[in-house]
Amino acid sequence: MVGIFSRKARSAFWSSMFAAAILLVAPTGVTEANAQPKKVVELFTSQGCSSCPPADRLAERLAEEDPDVLTVLMPVDYWDYLGWKDTLASPVYSQRQRAYAARRGDRSVYTPQMVINGEEHVVGSREGEVRSALARTEPFTATVDLKISDMVVQAKVDGALPRGAKMATVYFLRIEDEATVDIGKGENAGRQIKYVNVVRNLQPMGMWSGGSETFRMPKSKLMLKGDARCAILIQVEDEDGPGMIIGAAVMDWRSGL
Repeated sequence: MVGIFSRKARSAFWSSMFAAAILLVAPTGVTEANAQPKKVVELFTSQGCSSCPPADRLAERLAEEDPDVLTVLMPVDYWDYLGWKDTLASPVYSQRQRAYAARRGDRSVYTPQMVINGEEHVVGSREGEVRSALARTEPFTATVDLKISDMVVQAKVDGALPRGAKMATVYFLRIEDEATVDIGKGENAGRQIKYVNVVRNLQPMGMWSGGSETFRMPKSKLMLKGDARCAILIQVEDEDGPGMIIGAAVMDWRSGL
């Protein structure tokens, strides 16, 4: 059969075979697209706080209007005694808020409270103060390349720690896009309130000391509750607790956005 193809036909044949070989050896099921926000807002809120709904709405606007800002909700449980048990709250977030206050030395623990990049705090319903705080943030010093395969969540962190910092924690967040709650008792009794970007799980993946390093965890952690969104935070941390956030990434792992 030698010589039955022309030179052009043979070239086309081998090109198609080469392309097919690439498809065979290329990794499948890998979601690589991810956003790298430049600022992080954590809203400490509660279904039992009558002052919180305006802050919840502001958080929703921030999440929708600016892709450079990652806005997440961390519902706290310390108002549950007022008659309504917050259905989204976790004592982990209450402790995180207290740890921020202890590190700052101001003992300011309240709702609604927004913490910007792990440092400055403002009343979460005061839009002007929130936006001013966002304008004062320092640039991140770490980048995060987030990828998710069939089995693994992988975060490649690169960059440098701020001067004086020794270590940073790489946090994994599992996020519920949206939750609407009918509140039956307490200060917001009878209201239906919408919450966006609710953190449903916060856990460390490892410690980072600068340079380039890759952190991994099982994808099964994402699939426990069926939530589609996840995020990575790089946060300076020492014996005084969590401090400045210096890097972040967020992804909808089902669509790769």
